[in-house]
Amino acid sequence: MKITYKKLFFFSILMPLLQNIQAQTEQDGIMMAKQNWCTGFVYNYNSWNHYWEGSFKRDNANLGTVSTQSVAFMGAYGITGKLNVLYSLPYVRTHASAGTLHDMEGLQDAGIWIKWQAWQKKVQQQKYTVFLTGGYSFPTTNYQADFLPLAIGVRSKTASLRLILDYQKKNFFVTSTAAYAYRDNIYIDRTAYYTTEMHYTNEVAMPNIMYAGIRFGYRKKEDYAEFILVNATTLGGFDIRKNDMPFPSNKMNTTIVGINGKYAFPHFHRIALTSSVSYTVTGRNVGQATNMAVGIFKVFDFASAKQKQINHNQSTN
Repeated sequence: MKITYKKLFFFSILMPLLQNIQAQTEQDGIMMAKQNWCTGFVYNYNSWNHYWEGSFKRDNANLGTVSTQSVAFMGAYGITGKLNVLYSLPYVRTHASAGTLHDMEGLQDAGIWIKWQAWQKKVQQQKYTVFLTGGYSFPTTNYQADFLPLAIGVRSKTASLRLILDYQKKNFFVTSTAAYAYRDNIYIDRTAYYTTEMHYTNEVAMPNIMYAGIRFGYRKKEDYAEFILVNATTLGGFDIRKNDMPFPSNKMNTTIVGINGKYAFPHFHRIALTSSVSYTVTGRNVGQATNMAVGIFKVFDFASAKQKQINHNQSTN
């Protein structure tokens, strides 16, 4: 198998970058071609041994290191070159290395997104693109949400809307994004609970979330390598009380930095490896986590010969 030094160097950068990433996501500036289906699996590992209790950073000998592993089935399909549908379904397992809290595992929340390329303008070797993404996720099982930090999720139905602005010049790109996520109320297995006041109900009002992020790097055909900076801000909620367990409606703010990449093997028909690593640099009521992931994807082309030529022309322009 003949591999150029340039490709080998690019591959050697990506391999150590083991964040939940796929060949195309609801957050990036990439679209699947018409009648192309990209699907595969991602393995994700996340761990932390320090966390923020409000703004106070601490450890906890009753938890040790809290880790989360997941395997997600995900992908994207090009309804047209400007309209894609994306999906994801993860199986999650959590574990604490110390204390008496038991592991939890199961299918988490299924997600589906519609991604639309709303506008694009090309000026010589520069390209400006605007995308809109709408999404919905929902729990697929009746897992226990009121058992943080070992719960596999918060079991809230969530609807989101995202704006993506993408700029590319030759192989360099910058993508900025902003999103709003509405979260439905959840129901827990107790008849009363305390936040900043007593609630005599099993219904919990979940605060909504704002996201903002920027990514930049190298993109050429099916390959890319990028740096990311992502912030999530909970619109409401409250801090973990001193020495108390987290609660689903806590304020959970994070700022994450990381590196993502994708490499399409030249001698294997449209099979690609994705990988990433990220780190939580600041937060509130969350763990200071290191996150690593690796995935493998295959693209199936269902287009006619004429459509394949159109897709090829679009990808090279």
